[in-house]
Order: sequence, then C-alpha cells, then structure tokens
Amino acid sequence: MVDSLQLVIITGMSGAGKTVAMQSFEDMGYYCVDNMPPNLLPKFWELVRESGKMTKIALVMDLRTRDFFNEIKSSLETLENTSFITTKMLFLEADETELVSRYKETRRSHPLAPKGRVTEGIRRERELLTEIKSRAQLVIDTTNLTPRQLREQIIKEFAAAETTMFHVEIVSFGFKYGLPIDADIAMDVRFLPNPHYIDELRPLTGQDEPVYDYVMQQPETETFYRKFVDLLDYCLPGYKREGKNNVTIAIGCTGGKHRSVALAERIGRKLESDGYPVRVSHRDKDKVKESVKRS
Repeated sequence: MVDSLQLVIITGMSGAGKTVAMQSFEDMGYYCVDNMPPNLLPKFWELVRESGKMTKIALVMDLRTRDFFNEIKSSLETLENTSFITTKMLFLEADETELVSRYKETRRSHPLAPKGRVTEGIRRERELLTEIKSRAQLVIDTTNLTPRQLREQIIKEFAAAETTMFHVEIVSFGFKYGLPIDADIAMDVRFLPNPHYIDELRPLTGQDEPVYDYVMQQPETETFYRKFVDLLDYCLPGYKREGKNNVTIAIGCTGGKHRSVALAERIGRKLESDGYPVRVSHRDKDKVKESVKRS
C-alpha cells in the first residue's frame, strides 16, 4: 500500500486536445486511463491504493450528458476529502471557431449534438462545463497552440524536477537479420576489419575484452568513432529541442556480434558521460549461439 497518490484529471472542451494531453502524461510516467466513468473513480482509486504499484495516474474524463456532469462533480467532492490522494485538474479549452475547424477536419459530430450542428454542441458543452472549469488548477487555451506546444506546456507545468524526459537507446544489430524498424539513426560499420575471420575471436562477442580491444585498436575504428561522436554531439540536442523524448541509434555489422556490439558499448559509455540517460542492447549478439543450441 502506498501513502500518497498523484491524480491528474484531464477534462475540458471536446476537440481541445485531451488526447495530446494524455500522451504527454504517459511520457512523464503516468498511468493513463481514457474516458473513465466518474462514478467508478473512488472505487478505482481504492484499488490503486491497495495494489501499491502506481503512484501517478492521469484520467481523461469527457462530458457526455447532464448525468455525466453531475457524476463528475460528486466524484471530485469525494476525492477532495480523501487524504491519500493529491488531485489536480487540467482543463483544456479553445474558442468556437477553432473547435468547429477541428471538427470539420476530422468529420466527426459533436457528442452533445450528434444529429445537429457542431456549434450547438460546443455552446451546450461550454455552458455545462462552467463550474468544472472553475475547479481546475490549470486552464490551457489551445486555440493557437500546436500539439507540440501543448505538450511542452503540460510538461513544464507537471513534470517533476527529477523526471528525465529525453533518453537514448543504442542497439547493435546484424544486417543479415534486417534493419531495426524503429531506428532514428542507423550506421553501417561493416567497413571495419572483421574479428569473425580470426579463429580465436570468432566464438566471442564485442562485449568480450579480446574482441573489443581488437576492434578498437584498428585505426579505421578510431577515426570513425571520433567522427560519429561529433555527429551525435550535434544531432542529439536538436532532437531534444524538437520535442522527441527518445532517440534510437542503431549500429550494424554483418552478424551483429562483434564490431557493432563493441562500438555500441563504447558509444553508450560516452553518451552517459555526457549526461544522457542511455540504454544499450544487442539485438542479434546471441543468434548464432541460439541456432546452434536448437540444432
């Protein structure tokens, strides 16, 4: 059982950006639930408290009917009297012209006017949400915001100081098994001398010292390493400025066992020393061993 739970309720005008908001909280490590029925909220939080596995939760709650509106008010009053929950409400709004434009783009009807004009649903929803809006700790007008700008504002307001949003994934791979489809940067190091052709090194991997030393002692390797690190020093801050929360760097050789593994390890240590959170993985390092075992 946990002593304290952080709850963020995301609500507001339909079409004002609640989906972008939910994705932003997911990036900050929140457990997110979309369209939680308000009358289930107190029971949901009791179950969360008993499990002790989640401490940060964001719930998207949409207005659908007058009864739904009354349920939201009742649930909020219950939560405000619950000592173990710290509750904050984020209310998203936009002006009528912008909301109509967004509905026209998606060709959706408004939930409060499924067979009528979009403007009728917007005006009715705005009226019903007046009291809910007054309860919100943060109101964001998304009329002139891009999705990226909304995400940045939410992160600025809600991300904890210790939260690290941007991180780097480094994966070694073998071209014979295919290129990783999630790579942002892919580098081919098959031009480097190959330890596979040295009998005593062939059974080892780039994580073993003899192979690592062999790869790094090649003049071509040192030249490549310096140039590639210079490229990363230039690119990674740009990815971060553009709002990416992670970058995947794929380094490939023929089988993904020797050269790419050694370089992934070295580059990972370098980026860690530069202050980036880094995770290094080796997709194909053991595939030959696995095939031998199966045979």
